[in-house]
Amino acid sequence: MTVTRFAPSPTGYIHIGNLRTALFNYLIARKAGGTFILRIDDTDPERSKEEYVDAIKEDLEWLGLTWDRIERQSGRLDRYAETADKLREMGKFYEAFETPTELDLKRKKQLNMGKPPVYDRAALALSDAEKDALRAERGSGVWRYKLDHERIAWTDGILGDISIDAASVSDPVLIRGDGQVLYTLASIVDDTDMGVTHVVRGSDHVTNTATQIQMIEAIGGTVPEFAHHSLLTGPQGEALSKRLGTLSLRDLRARGVEPMALLSLMARLGSSDPVELRGSMDELIEGFDISRFGSAPTKFDENDLFPLTAHHLQTLPVEAVASDIAALGVPDDIAGQFWAVAKDNITTRADLAEWWTLFRDGAEPLIEEGDEAFVAEAMTLLPDGPYTETTWSEWTSAVKEATGRKGKGLFMPLRLAVTGRRNGPDMASVMPLLQRVRAKG
Repeated sequence: MTVTRFAPSPTGYIHIGNLRTALFNYLIARKAGGTFILRIDDTDPERSKEEYVDAIKEDLEWLGLTWDRIERQSGRLDRYAETADKLREMGKFYEAFETPTELDLKRKKQLNMGKPPVYDRAALALSDAEKDALRAERGSGVWRYKLDHERIAWTDGILGDISIDAASVSDPVLIRGDGQVLYTLASIVDDTDMGVTHVVRGSDHVTNTATQIQMIEAIGGTVPEFAHHSLLTGPQGEALSKRLGTLSLRDLRARGVEPMALLSLMARLGSSDPVELRGSMDELIEGFDISRFGSAPTKFDENDLFPLTAHHLQTLPVEAVASDIAALGVPDDIAGQFWAVAKDNITTRADLAEWWTLFRDGAEPLIEEGDEAFVAEAMTLLPDGPYTETTWSEWTSAVKEATGRKGKGLFMPLRLAVTGRRNGPDMASVMPLLQRVRAKG
């Protein structure tokens, strides 16, 4: 059974970078007929907020990324404490008391000497009396995992064969001085207990993966298959980190991005396959292959989402947007006709309002210099509504005969007078929806 997980911290809203991780893990699980776990990393009681837990669920549900079960790490603290005790008994866990300032000085000294800034394990040389004295002076220390200094190797699902010398990595802190369990400990316990078989995450976690592999083996777990996807950059290759707040899923949703447009882009971005709009989640699942993704930084441009959104909307039947149309006050008997005319001329659903306002109230006429007399005469030839599919051709024929104008010189001034815009739907389709033509008076 394939088991994957998405483990967000409820300390903020899900952004586009988080989505990539969630989507890849979801698609792998669904393609294999496996289990997708939503695991809330809420071991930090000060920063974790229930409103963000609710927001995470809401965003995933909006996208259709449904989970098979939800886990809360805050409810598993006993298991983490149990594992910590086991590691102490194995001699793999030790308490260290350096302050952040002292650690920073050590790192600077090592760098000045041309050495890697790796924790020197000074705490292992402390006697029990020295530890007691430090506890009395500073309080409890942090608990570090004592790595075996050997090479840690695995075959990554995206990056290929990877080998990291554990001696080049600091012994990771797993429990803070205030007793808070950190991500690494909680993650290895949960991945082991929950039978997680595949872990996909960002390439900034590669070193973490090396240490986690060693820890999972130490506690008797089965090491999952790991894959590390590239990190997203802006369209010019700039770091996205400072902009992630404006690239939250709820921000994109508020701007009218459609779920399938977003998922279609993110399921292919950074792979050797072209981005293609998919019509359903099943199509996304079927076409997904983690091995097709590369390691190079991946450029993300939010503007790419809007042509995809427009294209997606064009494929929808009126039933899929019925509530949006009804909310505008469009009468039921012309809802289908309205959608057929408007759908090819919108980028997001919000754009429907502009078209209904035009049809209901008429547009402010746009009359170019030199066309005033022509338009005034043409308007005397436009009959009173309601209009039909033949109104436009009948009217323009009458105007042509009366004025001698033809081609663009005939049609464009009339379009501008009626709709106030140069582009839009075919006028034969527009006329039956017009409740009023302002230029007519």
